[in-house]
Amino acid sequence: MKTEGAEKVSSLVSRISVSLAPDLLTELDHMVDSRGYGSRSQAISEMVNYQLAEHKRALGNEVMAGTLTLLYNRATRGLQGRLADLQYQFIAEVISSLHVHLSENQMLEVLLVQGPAARLQAIANEMIAQRGVITGHLQLLAAVIPPLHAPNRRRRHGIQRTLPG
Repeated sequence: MKTEGAEKVSSLVSRISVSLAPDLLTELDHMVDSRGYGSRSQAISEMVNYQLAEHKRALGNEVMAGTLTLLYNRATRGLQGRLADLQYQFIAEVISSLHVHLSENQMLEVLLVQGPAARLQAIANEMIAQRGVITGHLQLLAAVIPPLHAPNRRRRHGIQRTLPG
């Protein structure tokens, strides 16, 4: 007979069985140890989440959140202005940005982005293709950032605040 606690656990996760070749299982166990996972299940769960995010990204219409990382030569004439203009052009998708001076001429910029995966990929492609960009990478997650400003949003304790304008 199941205990009440065991029933709660089983409703939170589903147990499956996976068959792996011995060599693959050995490699999985080495990865679990080297990355410090608590179990094989934790490692496999992360891999499945990653692949599901990649699948959603490939579909193109799924709204996703992520980062666009750019490494560029800040000495390239007009590049910083062009990148800033692109960020403004895509202001609905570019949530935030951070730039760090790595050396006299190298700049690292990380943009927090959200929107349909295909649109984010197109934005990334346009930024990465700019003359002076050394490299870039778009990393998307199967997650969505909560809206910063939503109509009729209530604050704590049920108090609604209406702003003029």
